[in-house]
Amino acid sequence: MKYRYTKFTGDLLDDIDLQDLVSKLSDLLLSSGFGSPRDMDAEERTMQALHDAVLDALFNGGVLPEDTIEQLLGDPADGDQEGTRSKLEDLIQQIIEKMGEEGYITMPPDLDAERERRQGAGNGQGPDQPPATFEVTDKALDFLGYRALRDLLGSLGKSSYGRHDTREQATGVETTGAPKPYEFGDTMNLDPASTLLNAAQRELRSARAEDRRPSRRINVTHEDLMVVQGEYQSSCATVIMLDCSHSMILYGEDRFTPAKRVAMALAQLIKIQYPGDALNVVLFHDSAEEVPLSELGRVRVGPYYTNTREGLRLARRILDRQKKDMRQIIMITDGKPSALTQPDGRIYRNAFGLDPYVVTETLREVAACRKSNIMINTFMLARDHDLVSFVRRVADICKGKAYFTTPYTLGQYVLMDYMDKKTKTIH
Repeated sequence: MKYRYTKFTGDLLDDIDLQDLVSKLSDLLLSSGFGSPRDMDAEERTMQALHDAVLDALFNGGVLPEDTIEQLLGDPADGDQEGTRSKLEDLIQQIIEKMGEEGYITMPPDLDAERERRQGAGNGQGPDQPPATFEVTDKALDFLGYRALRDLLGSLGKSSYGRHDTREQATGVETTGAPKPYEFGDTMNLDPASTLLNAAQRELRSARAEDRRPSRRINVTHEDLMVVQGEYQSSCATVIMLDCSHSMILYGEDRFTPAKRVAMALAQLIKIQYPGDALNVVLFHDSAEEVPLSELGRVRVGPYYTNTREGLRLARRILDRQKKDMRQIIMITDGKPSALTQPDGRIYRNAFGLDPYVVTETLREVAACRKSNIMINTFMLARDHDLVSFVRRVADICKGKAYFTTPYTLGQYVLMDYMDKKTKTIH
């Protein structure tokens, strides 16, 4: 029997790297309320918004190769625009369904109703039901945190990235001196070369003393063991304070989503490279609250004002419970303190200038952090003159650092500062 072979054209879905596509959709999946501050969920997590984001990623994000795009669009001279649109819609629908199957999003229960709603809107008929929405899964958030970490470490340079991996894939003790004989209680961080050399020299001395030829086998005994000397690298407890007041999404720029992405990357770094460290996240706005790391990717911009003191107070309470050698607060903000929680629980607010009462109470809490041996490093996303002076006073009181950066370079500064601390010796 003869077989007739035809050219395998494959499926357009096979040309798409789903993980690369999910990375391109990170702005939508991590949305913080920049597009629609008043009604965020209804506007930003709809299936229509996901459809439009996938379409933009296919043609403008480099997800599809050029030849695949040409194959998808066909020859414009054919004039089959309806067929092209149908193929494109089918591809987008397959992608969204695959994202659901792979566990990156939770699909709405009835997609047919959403299709009918969109077709009705396209025909000029009013939709009978609200738009369907999707939910971002924990898997997607964990993956986006890993991608953010990889991109940020890559931007630091190959040498820094390689040095960091090599150091931390060892035993966690960095070699700083010559090996020494093993003593009871030492960490069994053996130096193989020195140990074998000791055993060979001992066998040679024994053979000479007995006037015989040395054995061809090396027998290592307890007295031959040599261990590497190293300096102790401390564990660290960190609280990231994220400013989620409305200034973080005002003035035509989304500053909160990059800050949230950096926090997710730092969480991944600690989980992968520094498992002995502790990380907590505190959001501060009119008040302050701690959020679980698993919910970090879902947090949104909160109420309007900036209660820096309440955020510092909550962070200090969290760190006081941690029995770590190093304790620090990483504060990411773009605005001046403008709110204060009074003893009776009421919130005092003043958004005009640096209120002396608010500033004084905030600096008093900074001094309390200093008294508890807590370092505060401030990453400022604004450069207002009065604000710069305030941040420098904070750094001076707690002997910390002040970084004046942008949403685009924030991640590099945070990770470089964190990894720099991990290489310092605690005596």
